[in-house]
Amino acid sequence: MTVALVGSMEEDDTVPLDNTYRDVFVHHNREFQSYAVENGVYFAPVDDDEVERLQYMHQIFNMMFESRLIFPPIPRPRRILDLGYGSGSWAMEVAEQYPECEVFGIDIYPYPMPVDLPPNLILQVDDLNSPSTFPSNSFDLVHSRMMAGGIHANRWTNYMADILRVLRPGGWCQMVEIYFNAQSDNGTLTANHALQVWSQRYMQSIQPYKDPRAPLRLQNWMTQAGFVEVESRLVPLPLSGWSTDPRDNAIGAANRANVHRLLSALSIYPFTQALGMTLADVQLLVAQARNEADNPAFKAYFPVLVTLFHTFASAENLVAVDHTDRVKATGATSLRKEADRATLESGLGTEDGLNNRNISVDK
Repeated sequence: MTVALVGSMEEDDTVPLDNTYRDVFVHHNREFQSYAVENGVYFAPVDDDEVERLQYMHQIFNMMFESRLIFPPIPRPRRILDLGYGSGSWAMEVAEQYPECEVFGIDIYPYPMPVDLPPNLILQVDDLNSPSTFPSNSFDLVHSRMMAGGIHANRWTNYMADILRVLRPGGWCQMVEIYFNAQSDNGTLTANHALQVWSQRYMQSIQPYKDPRAPLRLQNWMTQAGFVEVESRLVPLPLSGWSTDPRDNAIGAANRANVHRLLSALSIYPFTQALGMTLADVQLLVAQARNEADNPAFKAYFPVLVTLFHTFASAENLVAVDHTDRVKATGATSLRKEADRATLESGLGTEDGLNNRNISVDK
């Protein structure tokens, strides 16, 4: 097992980890990676509290996706790449589920990991805004989850090209992103509500380094990069247990604690540094947003965009599958009106795909 290396999976191309990636600083009692902030890469904390939140958020995703870690039809993967492994939860579970598969993880920060990692899991540290050094045609699956906060706004086209290059013919990419623009399933959440104020300020604060609408653009970018059979699904993630559907209610109730923590974690640095807000003003806005997220009258949720695509392969190498079964992450049927159902079945359509769901976007 190789842990915390920089470079490709070829052992000769890796170098020992230096303190450039280890250095952290404290801002309002949270730890941030110096390299990430100084280079405009990542503005969320990297401390133990955030690792715990990321682990918890992984469990929320497992509830949403019915514990399916891999959506496309890959019965015997040989090599998998996890871009932005974070707490390592997804990579560790995949490595345990597929012991004959080599699982590689890349992240910008060497997060603390258990001592008993699966022997087929190889974790490396690198900035994914730099060109990939992995050999071409290396992986059966590339997994990219919650990377919108880490990829530069002008990097996405090359990021997609790197993924395309390192995938084997017929290989798959699986992307999951949250669009952090709070929505209301009944239209009661307005621009003056704290959840929407938080959303708009968050999207403002990470620009120009990041593209806050990146989750909505993935389908178009993937198609332009040359991937085939690009499929997108919009899955509402309730911010609390407001749904009358038992499954969605359980997901929302479990997600409540995650939402309370992320509203603070994602805003504490960019709101105070980029927007010039005082800590007291940030804390007040977060408290108000938490109250609205908890209020069942608003039926608040974050849109989750799940996108799958693969590289070209000859017909005999493609596996016949039911396309509607690739993503069994459905959120509650109560959240899906007929227009929404059509949107999910046909992809995300035009204008970044969310016009049919009447989801507000930042202007």
